[in-house]
Amino acid sequence: MSKHRVTLKDIAAQLGVTPTTVSKALKDYPDIGKETKQKVKELAKALNYQPDSHALALKNKKTNTVGVIIPEIAHFFFAKVIKGMMSHLEENGYRLLITLSGENTEQEIKQVNLLFNNKVDGLLVSLANETQNTDHFKQFTDYSIPLVMFDKVDEWFPCKKVLIHDKKGAFTATNHLIERGCKRIAHIRGPKYPLNAIQRHEGYMNALATANMDYNPDLVKQCEAVTFEEGYAFTKELLTMDQPPDGIFAVTDQVAVGALQAAKDLNVEVPEALKIVGFSDSQVGQIVKPALTTIHQPGYEIGATAAQLLIEEIELKSKGAEHITESTQIILDTYLIQREST
Repeated sequence: MSKHRVTLKDIAAQLGVTPTTVSKALKDYPDIGKETKQKVKELAKALNYQPDSHALALKNKKTNTVGVIIPEIAHFFFAKVIKGMMSHLEENGYRLLITLSGENTEQEIKQVNLLFNNKVDGLLVSLANETQNTDHFKQFTDYSIPLVMFDKVDEWFPCKKVLIHDKKGAFTATNHLIERGCKRIAHIRGPKYPLNAIQRHEGYMNALATANMDYNPDLVKQCEAVTFEEGYAFTKELLTMDQPPDGIFAVTDQVAVGALQAAKDLNVEVPEALKIVGFSDSQVGQIVKPALTTIHQPGYEIGATAAQLLIEEIELKSKGAEHITESTQIILDTYLIQREST
């Protein structure tokens, strides 16, 4: 037998007042007496009364639901991002509907349509690695539904964005290897299209140029899925060259840990013969041996900042303000964490 959902009418009947009085008491209307408010709230709590979100959505034309599309969930960085989002959204009375693109554009389009049809109040998104065209997000901006991109973004799409200094972080990582005495520095980079992968590659090249070191395309390997396995395979290739690298800057910690394992399997001592730097500051980088030097990527702050920007836009829209799509960017800083791998 299904349990009866407690309604305003149920509370009103028990207290001998009208449902309107109960509703006003729960919302702290000034025309309802203190004693009545207290009785209503105590009974509502005792009966485990929950407002009908569907009814509220119809009345307010809001669902108090925000959608997010992320490439993957089994990744320490995105777990931190989601935690930051949820803390901020829950404080402001919003639920978070989490969907995954699996780094696949077709799947990303499906999730965009799903969230649009579920009438979310706003959308947070980190693009799939293979996404080049972002026209599927235009249905949100066309209907003035707030949208914020984070981490992997389209720099030309008209919406607010939360990023990190990817180029600066990559420069710092590569420069650290130079300062530690590396003369042949390889870069296991990200896929061709994501902006963050492009900028990390540029940061690597800029650091070499600043140190008057030649850029050697043979020392650059491009990941497609950005995995441990790719880091492992590419490092084996690099370390069996006639002139192997003495330093590796990997696009993520996951890739860097693959590089560490390959070096171990080939009996190449880290950091004596090979120094390795990752990017993201994941838990796995702290527990591997040797512990991984990395660039700290503030996942929690990225999530919280993106959520705050979205909430501000949703609230402005709900107050009748005209929604104007902007390409404002908030760029958060990174820093180097030196551990045993350098």
